[in-house]
Amino acid sequence: MPTQPAPTEPPPPGQATEPTPAQLRASADTFALLASPVRLHLVWLITHGPYDVGTLARRVGIGIATASQHLTKLRLAGVISAHRDGRRQLYTVDDPHVITLIQQIFDHIAPDGSLAPDPPLAARD
Repeated sequence: MPTQPAPTEPPPPGQATEPTPAQLRASADTFALLASPVRLHLVWLITHGPYDVGTLARRVGIGIATASQHLTKLRLAGVISAHRDGRRQLYTVDDPHVITLIQQIFDHIAPDGSLAPDPPLAARD
């Protein structure tokens, strides 16, 4: 088992550098925003195609006003984007990092809410 570098040493070449305080705060804020099951469901849906507020509200099982409030918070945080399509406002996820994060969350959690089993080592390569 490889040894970990002492805390005062920089990480070895090729490894990520330690996050800055600003990165830690922004990351914690993003995770806090996604801690709401409703918001997480909205983002998951939006990663699978553009949707308008009415469709999203129906799919999640909430009112349009409530969906709109959640979507505004997600948009202001930069997690989702809104684009006009005629009279409709369509919501998308344009950042591939957000798409990957959402995919990873649901790859990590099984449908019953337990942790999903690790994939075989060969599948990780």
